[in-house]
Amino acid sequence: MSGITSSTALWYASRATGIICLVLLTAVMVLGILVNRQGRLPGLPRFAVTGLHRNLSLLAVGFLAVHVATAVADPFVTIGLAAVVIPLASPYRSAWIGLGAVSLDLMIALIVTSLARARIGRRTWRAVHWLAYASWPVALAHSIGSSGDLRGGPLLALAAACTLAVAGAIGWRVLRTLRTPPRARRVAAVLSSQAVLSNQAGAR
Repeated sequence: MSGITSSTALWYASRATGIICLVLLTAVMVLGILVNRQGRLPGLPRFAVTGLHRNLSLLAVGFLAVHVATAVADPFVTIGLAAVVIPLASPYRSAWIGLGAVSLDLMIALIVTSLARARIGRRTWRAVHWLAYASWPVALAHSIGSSGDLRGGPLLALAAACTLAVAGAIGWRVLRTLRTPPRARRVAAVLSSQAVLSNQAGAR
């Protein structure tokens, strides 16, 4: 590689923004897994968690838009506008580019349903939200398959680190769920504790 020139600028921009998108989506994924039902993380108030999640998501969408635009405009490959949202429509590495289209479609569905959350209801929004978690592994497969840069060297280590971060977050969430008693038992424990305190107060 002899450096960035006018003929390779789009190629570099597409690869760079794709890598940044992967990192940002990983951060969004990890944050979404770690957050509890009340929208909180240990040590952080709810508004801070919500703001962090929203800002990371917006950054990811911004870099994704640049990634898609530069990939389509790059003269060295032929992708086409239709292939951006239609899987297998790209003549260039159709399967791997198709995975990128699937990931983008899932993200678009999440954005649209989030904007229309008040109208579609929480249950529908949550269903789409859980489905959107599939966009991360699909995006990871797209990144590795469509770019040889992530198959070796520092970028392979970066992809591995992203994978380990998500796997670690899932493991932490599973352990936390297993250690947390069911809601019915928590309610019973609270009521029992209140009854004990009430009896102690009456005895005094």
